[in-house]
Amino acid sequence: MGLTSNNTLVLAVLAAVAVFTGTVWLWPRLARRGWRSVSGRVGLLLSTQLLVFVSVGLAANQAFGFYASWADLFGRETDMGVVVDHTPGERSSGPLRVTEVGDVPGRSGFRPSSVGQVQKVEIVGPTSRIASPAYIYLPPEYFQARYQARTFPAAVVLTGYPGTARALVDKLHYPRTALELTRDGRMQPMILVMLRPTVAPPRDTECADVPDGPQTESFFAKDLPEAVTEHYRVGRKPGSWGIIGDSTGGYCALKLAMHHPAVYAAGAGLSPYYKAPVDATTGDLFHGDKALRDRADLWWCLKHLPGPDTSLLVSSSKVGESNYKDTLKFIERVKATGTTRISSIILESGGHNFNTWRREIPATLEWVSGRLGGDQRAVSGR
Repeated sequence: MGLTSNNTLVLAVLAAVAVFTGTVWLWPRLARRGWRSVSGRVGLLLSTQLLVFVSVGLAANQAFGFYASWADLFGRETDMGVVVDHTPGERSSGPLRVTEVGDVPGRSGFRPSSVGQVQKVEIVGPTSRIASPAYIYLPPEYFQARYQARTFPAAVVLTGYPGTARALVDKLHYPRTALELTRDGRMQPMILVMLRPTVAPPRDTECADVPDGPQTESFFAKDLPEAVTEHYRVGRKPGSWGIIGDSTGGYCALKLAMHHPAVYAAGAGLSPYYKAPVDATTGDLFHGDKALRDRADLWWCLKHLPGPDTSLLVSSSKVGESNYKDTLKFIERVKATGTTRISSIILESGGHNFNTWRREIPATLEWVSGRLGGDQRAVSGR
C-alpha cells in the first residue's frame, strides 16, 4: 500500500464513493435540529470532502511524481548514507554503484544493443559528501561492437521540486524519446543521467552550496560528472556534458551552465525561474552572505559578471506559464552579453506540468545533442 500504488488509489476512491453513498442514504435521518443530527451531517460532509481530496491528491501524485513514498511525503526521507561496496575487485567500489538494471519503458524484452538500457545507480560525492540515487540511460550504440572504442556525450536531467527521478523515465519518457530521436537521425547517441535536484531530502537547496549545509552545487558541478565519467564511456574533452531541467531543475540547469561553463557546454531550463527563492522548503540558504545570494540570482550574474561561454535554452508559453515575461527579458539580457548563446521554445499555450514539458523535450534533446562533442576514441582500458 505504497503512496504510488494503484491499490492505494483504488481504495481511496472506493472509500470516497462509499461515504458519499452513505451520506445520501443517511441524510433524511439526520435532518433534525438536534446537536447529534447536526454533528452527523458535518461529519459526513467533511469525510466525503476529505476522501475526495485524498483521491485527487493520490491521482495527481501518480501522474506528476511529486513524492515517491509516504516517508517522502511527510518529510521523513533523510537518508544521506554513503554506499560502501565490500566486494573485492569490483569496479563498482568507486563513487558510482549500479544497483538495478532494467529495460527502456515500452521496449521490454529487447536486447540493450537494440533499444539501450536504464540502470539505477547510487552516486557518492567525495567532495560534497552527498549520496544520491539516479537513473542512467545508455543508448543502444553503447552496447554495439562498432562503438566499443568510442565515448559518448552525456546530459544531466533534473526534475522539479520535490519530484521523483523515476518520473523522468516513466512520465516524461526521456529514454524512449532519446531512442526515437537517435533512430530518426535527429540527435547523436547520448547518455542521460536522470535524478532530482533534491539531493538532501526533504530540503530544497536550489542547487546551492549551503554554508554548513549540503554542498549541492559542488555535487552537480564536480562529483556527479567525475563519478559518471569514471564508470561509463563518457567524453573527457570540454563540450561533452549538457544539463536539462524543468521548473526548479530548470533554474538549476541554467545556473550550473552559467557558473560552470567548462563543465556544462549547454544548459536547458524548461519553465525555469531565474532567482533562488528562500521559503519554508529551502530554509536559510545563504546565512546572510550577500555574495552567495547574489551568485544564486541569475539576473545579478548577467548584469555584474562576464557572460559565460556556454549555450542556454529557456522555455515558456504565452498562456499558462507565469514566467513568460521574465523569460523574454532573460533572453534579451543574455543576448546583451555578446558571449553567451541563447535559444528558446515559446508555446502558444501550456501550463506548468508534465504534458507541457513532454511537448518540449524532443526539441530540447535535439538542441542539447547539437551542442555537445561527438564520439571520441575511448580511454585505453575503459
